[in-house]
Amino acid sequence: MSKSKEKESTKAEQKNPPQRAGAGILKNKWYLYLTEFFDGMAVMAVELGASRLVAPYFSSSQIVWTIIIGIIMIAMALGNVFGGKWADKDNDPSKLFRRIIIAAIWIALIPFAGKYIIVGITGILIVTVNTNLLIWAAFLACLIIFVFPLFLLGTVTPSLIRYTVSDLKESGSVAGRLGACNTIGSIIGTFLPTFVTIPAVGTSMTFLIFSGILLLLGIMYFVSNGGGKKTVAVGTSAFILGCVLGHRSNFAFWETSLTYEGESIYNYLQVKDSERDTALSTNVMFGVQSVKMKTDGLTNMYYDYALAAPLMAGKKQPKILILGMGTGTYATQCQKYFKGSDITGVEIDEKITDLAHEYFELDENIPVYTYDGRAFLNAVDDKYDVIMVDAYQDITIPFQMSSVEFFTLVKEHLNENGVMVMNMNMHGSDGEEDITTYLSDTVKSVFPEVYTSNVPWSTNRELFAGGVEGKTLMLESFNSEMEEYRKKSAEGEEYAGELYNLMLNVQAGLTGYVSKGYLFTDDKAPVELLGMNVIDGLIQGELGYYKDIFMKDGIKGLLREIQ
Repeated sequence: MSKSKEKESTKAEQKNPPQRAGAGILKNKWYLYLTEFFDGMAVMAVELGASRLVAPYFSSSQIVWTIIIGIIMIAMALGNVFGGKWADKDNDPSKLFRRIIIAAIWIALIPFAGKYIIVGITGILIVTVNTNLLIWAAFLACLIIFVFPLFLLGTVTPSLIRYTVSDLKESGSVAGRLGACNTIGSIIGTFLPTFVTIPAVGTSMTFLIFSGILLLLGIMYFVSNGGGKKTVAVGTSAFILGCVLGHRSNFAFWETSLTYEGESIYNYLQVKDSERDTALSTNVMFGVQSVKMKTDGLTNMYYDYALAAPLMAGKKQPKILILGMGTGTYATQCQKYFKGSDITGVEIDEKITDLAHEYFELDENIPVYTYDGRAFLNAVDDKYDVIMVDAYQDITIPFQMSSVEFFTLVKEHLNENGVMVMNMNMHGSDGEEDITTYLSDTVKSVFPEVYTSNVPWSTNRELFAGGVEGKTLMLESFNSEMEEYRKKSAEGEEYAGELYNLMLNVQAGLTGYVSKGYLFTDDKAPVELLGMNVIDGLIQGELGYYKDIFMKDGIKGLLREIQ
């Protein structure tokens, strides 16, 4: 460097001296390690918050998790690269803490803005994309919402290494300590949202809590070292705005009359009342999960069709196990139409069970175990006349409850002549790649007698399985019970006529299932991909009319039609 340039550089440094790592609050370096700790914690908290933010719209399937993890890793990798370059160029920690405050601001605004971004992107893609709608919508939504703040947080580690290392002989030790701080923070940031903040205060408040921690880190730095007054003021104001606008997890923001909206460890939950019924949903883009009728009648949903199972088992007072109890719709129906039934429920989400007692009048005498369905079967030796499998929610199908090993376990827990009934809620066409085909084939590989019946005006299909090889015991029992109910109906017995008329519809649609040879196993069960394909077709079928208008007349024509 020439003497003139050296003098210019010296003058510039005298005019704007850099804030070096040994100044102010950073002089003992403990604050740098603390920053790394909270950075790791915030990254994991945002990642888990991201999964809960998108789950009510796109499900919490492995596909969605893959998108979230992939995008966050890309953002962090880019942050590492640029953070290192920026630290080498300018040894000024104030720029790092300014980036942390900007990331905090962005995260604080996610609870408010995120849901509008998700709905907006989905709405645009519905009329522009032909395949993999949910995958593209989830990918673009995560890209827009999460890449920028995670990129900024990705710049933290390389910058801190640059600021912390004062002697090359200790560079390895310093990098190791920073890595340990980040890892410990990440561990806490993994467990804290899942088991504490999200169940206690919700997803929105979880984002705000960790945004506040990052903001506080930046504020403490600038208060100690001076400067950054504008950054602190803007950051604090934006954080307060985020708290005011986004403190509630109202994912279905267009709903103004929900009876209950909240979150559990497993689900986003909403209860909605109407004149006809009280309904539970665990997402905002797909249908009702459980319902309680306010009138003394049938639900007109798949629960009604599942009432054929006790008839196929030939039991007047069946012993019933429900895997996926929900709020007890099927249990309540069985109590009504098969008085004296012995019913046991299994529901993995304890909060849903609480809602069942609070809003759905579930009988307190019905035991409900908080357990995974398959784990429950592994833990008990009891046998049942009817086992209902209703643990599937759209594309969120637990693979461990879809395999040949699982259905073999179910069969082992059935009494002689016992029946398994399963609701499959995504039947499209009966093509080779239909997920209901895979599930039905897997069941058929275990049970000799399998029948299906489509539920009208829905995408639900009921499957009934049991029997003995070479016989039609289920069908014979069903027809025999139908004759009894016909007589009871003629005699005016309570509820007999209602059940008999319903079973006539089931009987008309009942089809013996012939396997196509597909199989789900514990080792290979690509339920998410197959589910996505079906939902793609269902969405395109429902919205094809509006898409044609958009392609022909553009957005103005579409808006005219909607209005």
